[in-house]
Amino acid sequence: MNQRFSVITIGTDDLAAMKRFYSEKLGWQSVAENKDIVFYKMNGFLFSLFDRTSLASGAGISADGAGFRSFTFSYNVRSIQDVDALFDELMERGVNTLGKPQNTPFGGYFFCFTDVEDNVLEVAYNPYIPLDESGNTITHNNIDNL
Repeated sequence: MNQRFSVITIGTDDLAAMKRFYSEKLGWQSVAENKDIVFYKMNGFLFSLFDRTSLASGAGISADGAGFRSFTFSYNVRSIQDVDALFDELMERGVNTLGKPQNTPFGGYFFCFTDVEDNVLEVAYNPYIPLDESGNTITHNNIDNL
């Protein structure tokens, strides 16, 4: 199996509300959608929203569960100033932030926010993750010195 993902899907309880959040609050445009699913083209993969119960059923597992989902999505930027600018923009749009931007022990800077179903997203500057001209991750630099 090659080291890559093609589609990352969030199972939702309210597809319409989630679509509004990602489309209106974050300004993302879908590339395909119907009454059951929405797809957003990302940098090299698709991000989709799909009914949580149907997603669990298709995988053969229970859809029960609540609280922290043991993952976050990170949107990395080039500078601390970029983190602050996105924080201000998302606050103006009424996005639920989980605190103000903060420094990390390794020289990074970040804040987290949630979508309407409490999935956690992070905006981060990480000096160890270089980005190409399009904002795509190139690699993760060595962290043996940390």
